[in-house]
Amino acid sequence: MSHITDQHNRIIDYMRISITDRCNLRCIYCMPSDGVKTIKHAEILSYEEIIRIVRIAADLGVRKIRITGGEPLMRKNLLYLISSLSEISGIEDLSLTTNGHLLKQYARQLALAGLKRVNISLDSLDPQRYKEITRGGDINLVLSGIQEAQNWGLLPIKINMVPVRGFNDAEIENFARLSIITPYHIRFIEFMPIGAKEFWNNDRYIPTDEIKHRVSSIAPLMPISFKKSGPANYFSFENAKGAIGFISPVSDHFCISCNRLRLTAEGKIRPCLFSETEIDIKSAMRSGATDGEIRRLLILSAEIKPSGHNMNEDKISKHLRPISQIGG
Repeated sequence: MSHITDQHNRIIDYMRISITDRCNLRCIYCMPSDGVKTIKHAEILSYEEIIRIVRIAADLGVRKIRITGGEPLMRKNLLYLISSLSEISGIEDLSLTTNGHLLKQYARQLALAGLKRVNISLDSLDPQRYKEITRGGDINLVLSGIQEAQNWGLLPIKINMVPVRGFNDAEIENFARLSIITPYHIRFIEFMPIGAKEFWNNDRYIPTDEIKHRVSSIAPLMPISFKKSGPANYFSFENAKGAIGFISPVSDHFCISCNRLRLTAEGKIRPCLFSETEIDIKSAMRSGATDGEIRRLLILSAEIKPSGHNMNEDKISKHLRPISQIGG
């Protein structure tokens, strides 16, 4: 079986694809208060271009695709893309990251189109705090969307929570307790310096060790493992219905096992989230590149993938573009 391997002997079998930089929320840690300049529609990859890239990537051994944004459910005719990607030979896992506001409306159709599962970004369980974080979001829409996704078998449902000191960290324990009574995977992700630069400061950053200590004060945590679990280290409380994951991009880099490439909405292959290095695959496609040339660019993207990033709590990079433009 064909596969891409980078210079550090990591097999690259996962691609995260941003299909839009637009979002129906304005989360205060993600977007600057004055917003971000959106990419012109003509500069966004068409669905046909995305399908072509994935088909070639699948022939190179990519098996896992995650659709991201912005908010991917905002893009028109998404079901066509999901259906088309689900039919590509070799693609075994097709998932989507969403803020959940439109999930109730689309969960059934997404499942029928071939989507396997969803990740939901949710940073507060308190309606008022959630509204403040998202600058106007309605948590009831998210909760009903999560339930609808569960009803239609988009499992396992993963809920991503980013604890920020003095902001929403008082809710860490409440999120962890959700895993006791629901089958959800509650994942705590370290706050990263990507997004609204005015919101980031080191004092707001909480390392995984501290988050885990607070979670384990509820009850002992038992390590568990999932096939294809990605960067999260998973645990559970005894007799819990769900699981708890910890993702530590800052304090404990998982670069050594990183198996992914990112495709931005404007058609750039990004080998590493924390690097500005990109390969412009859109320009090549729109200049008439053959499948062989696209294949070469994908292989090159893997070859230039760095061994790891050097970001930690003491050395933070602030030059990165907003995550809404890179792809979550």
